[in-house]
Amino acid sequence: MTRRLILLGDSIFDNGAYVGPGEPDVAAHLRARLPAADWTVELRAVDGSIVSQVPAQLAAAAIGPSDVLVMSAGGNDALASISLLSDPAAYTISQVLAHLYTVKESFRAAYAATLDALLSYGRPAVVCTVYNPQFDEELLQHTAEAALSIFNDVIMQEAVRRRVPMIDLRLICTERAHFANPIEPSNEGGARIAEAIAAATRLASPR
Repeated sequence: MTRRLILLGDSIFDNGAYVGPGEPDVAAHLRARLPAADWTVELRAVDGSIVSQVPAQLAAAAIGPSDVLVMSAGGNDALASISLLSDPAAYTISQVLAHLYTVKESFRAAYAATLDALLSYGRPAVVCTVYNPQFDEELLQHTAEAALSIFNDVIMQEAVRRRVPMIDLRLICTERAHFANPIEPSNEGGARIAEAIAAATRLASPR
């Protein structure tokens, strides 16, 4: 029986606009790695999507009894909060931490609701953390990594709470060559992401 792997989320999967001419996107890399007799790959992820938009991707077409769902979302939610990093106003450390806590819990509410929507289909599911970007400016890189750790903490906690398998993309895309620009996966990065998904998919068991 042929199974379908459905990719949900943002440009981490929908990265065709960022790779070079003729280079495969993540979905194409996956098709090359999974036996065609056993698997099809459907890309529902949309570049620019935030976590709360994933349920609409799920609802775009029927979810079948043999489907496996893979979600990578949260990076654009983090980008929406990046203004704090460039705000020239002076804040105390406690004010910054209090603001970050508010951001974290707002993201938690959105992510938990989306993850519950994903699991409501009763299909095997895998989620991904948000990888660290590759900025040239050292201070921006360090502050971005620190800020992203807040979002990744939520993703990991909510996935563990629901016993959902997780791929930590921070350990997959680690070098500049893995990025087409500071925040999008290149052909090489997409290949690494696809390999991690293929490995996780082979281990996925029905819930």
